[in-house]
Amino acid sequence: MSTKHIFLIRHGETDYNKRGIVQGSGIDSDLNEIGKKQAEAFFSAYKDVPFDAVYTSTLKRTHQSVKGFLEQELPHIILPGLNEISWGHKEGKAPDPNNDSSYFQLIDQWRRGETHIPATGGESPEQVAGRQKEAIDRILKHEDERLVLVAMHGRAMRILLTWLSGLPFSEMDCFHHQNLCLYKLEYSYLTNKFQILEANNTDHLQVLAV
Repeated sequence: MSTKHIFLIRHGETDYNKRGIVQGSGIDSDLNEIGKKQAEAFFSAYKDVPFDAVYTSTLKRTHQSVKGFLEQELPHIILPGLNEISWGHKEGKAPDPNNDSSYFQLIDQWRRGETHIPATGGESPEQVAGRQKEAIDRILKHEDERLVLVAMHGRAMRILLTWLSGLPFSEMDCFHHQNLCLYKLEYSYLTNKFQILEANNTDHLQVLAV
């Protein structure tokens, strides 16, 4: 096999997402009713895709987002390296002008290329990428898996897509995505490179807008 295809999704909506509260890797929240419907819509659209395995983070919102596929008894591999970034002291706090100002200051520092700076009590983008590379190596090691489904998190996906594309981490915010969006990736074992075939696809969620 010379290529592997990856369907990469962000988890469905949680109440934290709805309320604008940062979750990070320290908040193990459930999908809300909208998130469950998003997961059902994604499964309905892609239930016949012949996935060889499902990879998720350790956090249950990713497990719940692929519930339908897990019920098909597909192999389920849980990788801590796919967890959301740790936002440290920011996690679980309701929007607040004082907390938000420090948050946006950090984002600005990252956009200026200072991606070694961690969130207070948490991780930096470069630290997240370090553990992600171990997780991706684990996925790529299984060359017999031609097509896999990977469920992750918003900021972690931005970081992942940045380094897979060979971009500096300061460019991570160029990747836009919403809850239960889909990216289709192709990896070539001949060139050792990834290609993004589809980005932020939400066609499967249109049924929820009716």
